[in-house]
Formats: sequence, C-alpha cells, structure tokens
Amino acid sequence: MRKAQAKKLPIAPDGRFNDKLVTRFINNLMWDGKKSTAITIFYDAVDKVSKTTNEDGYEVWKKALANITPAVEVKSRRIGGSTFQIPTEVRADRKISLSIKWMIRYSRERNGRTMADKLANEIVAASKGEGASYKKKEDIHRMAEANKAFSHFKV
Repeated sequence: MRKAQAKKLPIAPDGRFNDKLVTRFINNLMWDGKKSTAITIFYDAVDKVSKTTNEDGYEVWKKALANITPAVEVKSRRIGGSTFQIPTEVRADRKISLSIKWMIRYSRERNGRTMADKLANEIVAASKGEGASYKKKEDIHRMAEANKAFSHFKV
C-alpha cells in the first residue's frame, strides 16, 4: 500500500487547439505508444466532422463529449449476503475519463474504412444525442434510477 496518493503529472496542451482535454483524448486513443498516429487520427476526424456538419469540428467534439458524460453510476456493494447496485455520483475527473473511453471504445466497434472515419461518425452521432456511447450513458443513468431505493447504503 502506498504512503501518499500518486501525484498527477501535468498534461501539455495540444498543438492545434491548445487544449489539455484534446491531449488527454489523444493519449487515450493512442496504441503502442504511437502518438503521432493518434494525433493524425484525431485531427482527421475533427476535419471530417467539420465537413459533414458545416460547423466547427472542435466545438462539435466538445458538445459530443458533454453529451456522453455521465452524472451518476452504480457500484456493487455486498450487504448481508446479497449484492446491491448502489447509485453514486461520479467524480469530475472520472466523468471525463469515462466519456473519453466510451467514445473511443464505441468508435473502434463501428464499421468504417479508417479509425478517423469511425471516430468522426461517433462524434457526430454523440453530438446529436444518438450512437452507442450516448446509449451507454443513458443505460448507466437508467440503472442508477432503477436502483435509487438503495442509495441510502452509500459506498
């Protein structure tokens, strides 16, 4: 067990949008340490989004992330031999992590030619309030609502 909590390393903002959230997204998108490939994929996806929606691709991406960010989640807790799904609020840092991971995961599961195409399609869908990542958020919220009766147990 560690003595103190690990320090968060500072993240440098990205080159094009000067946003730390973009860097965080790219770091999650990256596979096998290939950061330049992940950067290319992300910027290509943002360009494709701006072409298809005729809006600023970066703003659409931010709106999509906001749409799929969960407010509550359920955590399992054993009480008296039975397991309850207890709804809890999500920490601010975890909200962002979950939304980024969901968007990337469901982009990879989509069908399309390139990862940039898949990511662009998922961004557009999430910004409209549809798509697999948005459905995931809705499912989580629905589960939390269904188990609201157990919220007094607190995790």
